[in-house]
Amino acid sequence: MPEQRLSAREILALVTDPSTFTELPAPARESGPDGPLAWQGYDASRARAAERTGETESVVCGTASVEGTRAVLIAFEFGFLGGSLGERTGDRLEAAYTHARAHRLPVVPLVATGGSRMQEGMLALTQLQRVARQSALTREAGLPQIAVLRDPTTGGGWATLGAGADVILALPGAQVGFAGSRVRPPDADPTAYTAEAQVAAGSADAVVPAGELRETLGLWLRLLTVVAAGSRAAGAARVGAAAPRKRGQATPPPSPNPAEPAPVPAALGTGTLPATGWDAVQHARSPQRPCAETYLAAYFTHRVAINGDRSGGTDTEGMLCGFGDHAGRTVAYAAQTGTPTRPAGYRTAARLVRLADRLGIPVLTLVDTPGAANDAEAERQGAGASIAELFGAVAAARVPVTTLVIGEGGSGGALALAAPGNTWATPDSYFSVIAPELAAAILKRPADQVEATADQLRIRPQDLVELGVIRGIAGPANP
Repeated sequence: MPEQRLSAREILALVTDPSTFTELPAPARESGPDGPLAWQGYDASRARAAERTGETESVVCGTASVEGTRAVLIAFEFGFLGGSLGERTGDRLEAAYTHARAHRLPVVPLVATGGSRMQEGMLALTQLQRVARQSALTREAGLPQIAVLRDPTTGGGWATLGAGADVILALPGAQVGFAGSRVRPPDADPTAYTAEAQVAAGSADAVVPAGELRETLGLWLRLLTVVAAGSRAAGAARVGAAAPRKRGQATPPPSPNPAEPAPVPAALGTGTLPATGWDAVQHARSPQRPCAETYLAAYFTHRVAINGDRSGGTDTEGMLCGFGDHAGRTVAYAAQTGTPTRPAGYRTAARLVRLADRLGIPVLTLVDTPGAANDAEAERQGAGASIAELFGAVAAARVPVTTLVIGEGGSGGALALAAPGNTWATPDSYFSVIAPELAAAILKRPADQVEATADQLRIRPQDLVELGVIRGIAGPANP
């Protein structure tokens, strides 16, 4: 069951710092009796909604601080005609996004809506295109959008302000789905239309209890807005590049992003280099060797995780992605956990890299996988396409990407996460075109030739340095 349904003002009071909210002025709009379609009784419905809620429209927009970080907040009032979107709603949303770009502020939609307003017909539905345009311009400007899904979040509001955000948080039990309860098939499973189901499907990042919402939202805002010096200028340049141009006018190249590379984490293992190729394999596969979670816990002061590929999949066991605070600066991370990485894991990592690139945040990747998942289901889920997507995201990134190989580096499934020219390795790792056992099998060698094959492949960290595949070997944390 959803937590208590809060009004727009109540949710604003819940998430913002006391006495910091300032409402933005509502744009004026002239309209005839009963709205643009002359829908009989529409004016009376609006008047009753205003009397019941104290609001004049279905959204309240303004600026406020959330745990010390300024943002533009858009709070839906579900009590006003079901939080539906009409032309005046679109006016307010456009003004809010425009204000955010003008003042370089993140946008936080606090969504509770049933969809578009029937009394305004197609003019209401086209507000979704208007909202999508404003969201796209804000994305181009390098500003984060963090949505909070309340009860209910359905229809076009979910498909634009909600699902279109960079990060999606949700209140427990909230009804979330494109189809509202009155229009979905009568035999549809209601549990599929919940915040929890959307997180499980990779369409939202986390369910957050109301009592933890301000702190969680504040941490997200701080991490996604405290970036390297100069990134605001880069974002402003991207806004200029996104502005309308005359026919035939050249498109300027993207501005170089000034973010500094993430520092390479110190190695947390023994620090002893392997004597042979097979020793390297054994070290990397040892259950005593530090894993990704150990490295992330040692590297970051605070972390928040993104979840899912936004295409119906998650790989929370095989790929950890998110943002963290390292020595007072934000670093994005994508870390393999030692298992075969599934297609959803690669797509989630690609999503992470693209988001960090837009926001000017450097990326740290940790490589540790025997290879990409190669079962039949992985093929059906698009294994090759998902790996290609990650290769492309890393190759196209304008922010620095730094990679540390902490365990197994198994073929292309590991290389997709590695930064060209900026990959390092720990003494407890190896990187290989293929696992030695598989190489021996392909070459039709007997099992007793596997160790010799590992030596021939030259997969030890020191071999990789000599070959120029990696930049260096990370030193131990406590030499």
